[in-house]
Amino acid sequence: MASVHQSVDIDTLVQVAYHQWLRFEEFPHFMESLEEIRRLSDNRLHWRGIVGGKAMEGDIEITEQVPERLIAWRNPRAPENHGMILFEPLDEGRTRLTVDVEYQPERAEHKIGEFLGVIEAQIQDDLEHFKEFAESHGKYTGGPDPNSVSPA
Repeated sequence: MASVHQSVDIDTLVQVAYHQWLRFEEFPHFMESLEEIRRLSDNRLHWRGIVGGKAMEGDIEITEQVPERLIAWRNPRAPENHGMILFEPLDEGRTRLTVDVEYQPERAEHKIGEFLGVIEAQIQDDLEHFKEFAESHGKYTGGPDPNSVSPA
């Protein structure tokens, strides 16, 4: 079993980061290996992309969701492949995203990739690209804008 633990700090409110992450269909804009991701139901997604130079696709099941705090998922066909992303508010409207992923490398190239740190580097790159994406595109979409101040 292999595991990856990566994090990135984003210059946006936790609500903004969380709601941007929920826009799963936009993942191909910041995850280089994904070509498409679409929602099948409230807790199920289908993805298609290139992994290790090979075209692959599969489903992801969201197993836990705590608004503005965490999203956990697993591969329903390979439950040992699972992960979670935590959203932690920091000072001055900043947010730390922490991703923890556990997976069982299936093919030799995945085992070599793990040895070379390719998977870990890809997840860190994806987080850095999400940071850029969220900071440039991020607008709060989950109700009243948390940046606005209500008259007293």
